[in-house]
Amino acid sequence: MTLTLIFHLTLHTLVPLVIALVFFRDQWQKAWLIMLATMLVDLDHLLADPIFAADRCSIGFHPLHTYTAITVYLLMTLWRPLRLVGIGLLIHMVVDASDCWRMAGFAGF
Repeated sequence: MTLTLIFHLTLHTLVPLVIALVFFRDQWQKAWLIMLATMLVDLDHLLADPIFAADRCSIGFHPLHTYTAITVYLLMTLWRPLRLVGIGLLIHMVVDASDCWRMAGFAGF
């Protein structure tokens, strides 16, 4: 496992934790678990060949990582029952996008 992959997976875990602790303090554990569950969005990687490619940008490639899907995730944050799911999915997309930025030479990576 490469250092980049470890960093990526750590961000997928720690960013939702920080959001849960800061904004959902009373129910941070529930909020964190819901946001962690949104990692299941990566099941769409099973449709790709190869399933994992370190040099592939997920955003715009996998069906649940398209800009249309991201728009739906954004809209989910506006409806309270789906807010945490939407936030978790948006966090996931930003973390995945950060890999794309890194590959493109942005963000100081």
